[in-house]
Amino acid sequence: MTPPAILIHKLTKKYPKLKALDEVSLSIEQGEFFGLLGPNGAGKTTLISILAGLVRASSGQAFILGHDVVKDFQAARRALGVVPQELVFDPFFTVREALRFQSGYFGLRNNGAWIDEILEGLGLSDKATTNMRALSGGMKRRVMVAQALVHKPPVIVLDEPTAGVDVELRQTLWRFIRQLHAQGRTIVLTTHYLEEAEELCSRIAMLKQGHVVALDSTANLLKRFTGLQLMLRINASLPQAMHSRLLSGRGIAHERLRLRITSYDEVAQILSELRAVGIEIDELEVQRADLEDVFLQVMAQSEHQENTVEKVLE
Repeated sequence: MTPPAILIHKLTKKYPKLKALDEVSLSIEQGEFFGLLGPNGAGKTTLISILAGLVRASSGQAFILGHDVVKDFQAARRALGVVPQELVFDPFFTVREALRFQSGYFGLRNNGAWIDEILEGLGLSDKATTNMRALSGGMKRRVMVAQALVHKPPVIVLDEPTAGVDVELRQTLWRFIRQLHAQGRTIVLTTHYLEEAEELCSRIAMLKQGHVVALDSTANLLKRFTGLQLMLRINASLPQAMHSRLLSGRGIAHERLRLRITSYDEVAQILSELRAVGIEIDELEVQRADLEDVFLQVMAQSEHQENTVEKVLE
């Protein structure tokens, strides 16, 4: 039986004043392009750090291609490539030297052909002999990706790989990552750019405060939370009675607001209510729901459930 690319079973991480992960369980199959989404502090980086062996879980287990990340850590590390959020680099080496040393950490010799392929794929060929400290932030980010790929890991985790980078790098990175995925590699992506996750990921898990609050295919999530959005810009504050529809924005004048609606018939109703209180509309657009809308709804639902539980316990 083929093991999952990543298997997580009741994974918990406790700190003195925080439970970063609370019995998280999920399975990612080989060859998937999987999205791991959540707000800041949801536990995504903690989860990745446990998989990479940088953090020890308080309880539970994690496996990479069947290898326990604690008991069989060497095999687990070889199977995994992680691109962290932080830019960490050695300022004393050129790009090619950094990749050769990274290869050596995994016992790989004569890895030059693959290094050349990575450099070409990530647009780094002309920077191969440049010292790391002389690179721009975007180029350093490319080298971080290259270092994660240098030992040809079958499972690749990208932790906010395009945060703060330019459009060219983003396009170059996704073009190369798509090639690796097409070759059979498993890709796990965390990102705040939800349009990227919607386009790339076939399945998604959403975390909040250390819990998995949604886990399904991207298509099913979009179907479950299907709906429309009314984009508005008005000349006064949104009436309080409409605040329950707000998906984004604070409801103040001249701000671009996003309201949830379930049918086109509601557009006329909302416009009528706004005109009735003397509010003029500067901008209006109706859009289909996207993954950002799904994300906001899932987070709102989970918060409502938490508040309900707290009231019951009281």
